[in-house]
Amino acid sequence: MSFHAWTIFAVFWLVFVTSPGPNAVNCVTNGMTYGFRRAFWGVVGILTQASLFLCLSALGVTALIAASPQAFFWAKLVGAAFLIWTGIRGWINARRPLVAESHAGSIYGRAFAIATINPKSVAGYLAAFSTFVQADVPIGQQMWVIVPTALTLTTLSYSGYTALGAGLGRAALGAIAQVWLRRVLAASFVVYGVLLGGWSAGRAV
Repeated sequence: MSFHAWTIFAVFWLVFVTSPGPNAVNCVTNGMTYGFRRAFWGVVGILTQASLFLCLSALGVTALIAASPQAFFWAKLVGAAFLIWTGIRGWINARRPLVAESHAGSIYGRAFAIATINPKSVAGYLAAFSTFVQADVPIGQQMWVIVPTALTLTTLSYSGYTALGAGLGRAALGAIAQVWLRRVLAASFVVYGVLLGGWSAGRAV
């Protein structure tokens, strides 16, 4: 991969991972609830999903998934339901005191699930590999450049969102402000889920 192609890819990926979405909302929520150190397991979950999708994209698997309308349609509906359920649960729990005793495995698993069912992920990886991978260069050589770049930028972005949440958690917010902030984050999950489900249903008609 040429330096010019790498620069364009890096800019694309930076925009891809910093634009607000379910992953970002989850990182802010985790940071606010558990503090940065424990919430970082959520970033590890996202990195696991990113590594998996990078490998699958290189093998052409994500292209096959996107090329199967029915399978992709049902996958998006399941993802929409999961996001809506996560948001409703967060709204209900908003009045409860913040509890930081959650196991690292649950933080990791939830982050991995949210990242995996996010259709933005499939679209982003497809765009990256269909646009920036050079056909005349062995894919293995390009992966040595693509993977470290993508994972580094992903780590920096979602660590930043987690730190933002941790900062909000430490801030001297009143009880009412805490509740409404948590409800806004919970509502964001519901909105993402409704938009995803509505868009999927509209495309199926």
